[in-house]
Amino acid sequence: MNIGDIAEMAGVSRAAVSRYLNNGYISAEKSEKIRKVIERTGYKPSVMAQTLRTKKTMLIGVVLPRINSDSISSIVAGIGTALNASGYEMLLATTDNNPEKELEFLRIFSNNRVDGVIFIATVFTKEHRKILKNMTIPVVIVGQQLGGYSCIYHDDYGAGRALAEHVLAAGRRKLAYIGVLKEDVAVGQQRFDGVREAAAEAGIEIPPERTEIAEFSAESGHRCMQRILAESPDLDAVICATDGIAIGAMECLKESGRRVPEDVAVAGFGDNVISSVTTPTLTTVHLYYREAGETAAKRIVERIDGKEKTTVEIKQGFKVIERGSTKRGPS
Repeated sequence: MNIGDIAEMAGVSRAAVSRYLNNGYISAEKSEKIRKVIERTGYKPSVMAQTLRTKKTMLIGVVLPRINSDSISSIVAGIGTALNASGYEMLLATTDNNPEKELEFLRIFSNNRVDGVIFIATVFTKEHRKILKNMTIPVVIVGQQLGGYSCIYHDDYGAGRALAEHVLAAGRRKLAYIGVLKEDVAVGQQRFDGVREAAAEAGIEIPPERTEIAEFSAESGHRCMQRILAESPDLDAVICATDGIAIGAMECLKESGRRVPEDVAVAGFGDNVISSVTTPTLTTVHLYYREAGETAAKRIVERIDGKEKTTVEIKQGFKVIERGSTKRGPS
């Protein structure tokens, strides 16, 4: 079936069907006739024909570090909602936190027919910058700030300061921190910078023996907490770069006989699903991941359609959510 068949069955011209399919002007009467025929026959226009005509694939490539993450899943859900509303679909490329795979997928999307790329970034190597600079299609970056590109990122430094101030306000003085690699500027460096500077302003130092670098998992958080406890058994608070790491640290503390929060306060970042059902529930920072995804998708569509010609950097806010893991007394 083709548009000629649709036109004949609806009693309208081929041009009317073409305008209907391409969101052009058409009378309400003709539009309703065409709609009914398409609904009855299940007709779907040829994607290849549409691509040749409009020079668009209506596909957006999304490069993401991992899918088994509440934060990434929320970003992707936001992207999907906004793209669907604009008639676009997404192609997901998961890199398993491997920078080389990120480079590979950026090259693939740059050389194949997608209309734009949303890059949920973790690190920027020299090669990343080179590929991004040479891309001939619009790119929007989520989760990191990079000058010269449209970016949707979080106030990770401000969130770190606010979370540390919350923990210290309860009288905690022997603070530990479990972070991630500083090459991940937002999560690894800026969150720790915010925590460390808030502590310094309160006259508190976080010595090297009370810091560890973890992977993005509860198991790694557990191992890091074990190492810190071996060096500083008298610590009274630990802040972790993610909720997953914090949950592992909290389990380690409980296994070692420490009470949370009476003996040691624990806090994380992300406000993931598990953080509200742990025992005790986890104090965390809510970051607006879904909204970041929606905003990124709207920006990429605007870039593709030529409605936004300049790069835009958007820093999103945060909210500290106090739960049982930092309260004095039982949760």
